[in-house]
Amino acid sequence: MARARRSAGILLYRRRVGRLEVLLVHPGGPFWAKKDAGAWTIPKGEIDEDENAFDAAKREFAEETGVELEGRFTPLAPLRQPSGKTIEAWMSEGDCDAAAIRSNLFSMEWPPRSGKQQEFPEIDRAGWFALAEAREKLIAGQRGFIDELESTLGAAPGS
Repeated sequence: MARARRSAGILLYRRRVGRLEVLLVHPGGPFWAKKDAGAWTIPKGEIDEDENAFDAAKREFAEETGVELEGRFTPLAPLRQPSGKTIEAWMSEGDCDAAAIRSNLFSMEWPPRSGKQQEFPEIDRAGWFALAEAREKLIAGQRGFIDELESTLGAAPGS
């Protein structure tokens, strides 16, 4: 029987005068290069077999951003994606320089059917977004994390 696919991630947020902002990352590689709205994600990745989901979330955040997080983490309700994958996530208040992220790399055949392998960053950029803009940028299946963050923190809708 196939094992259910699971990912884990962290929704990092910070408070700015009159609003909350969340850190989102943009997938690297040629498939995502020209996509923006509906293409961004929270820093997340696959949970290794026999790995604790929270440990995976922290590991993936560090791999994708180069930032080791400390602090308080609050679990969010898991979200099942249209692909069938489930994402487990935690929210945490913190800050980092989005322009200074350093992502791990992955290899793929590029161009297709060329027989040549190229390396690409798993994440090609990051940004801080107010909640309304974050909803537009995020992959649809992850927007529930923004809703729960907003509900938990009592933020003004659309902030």
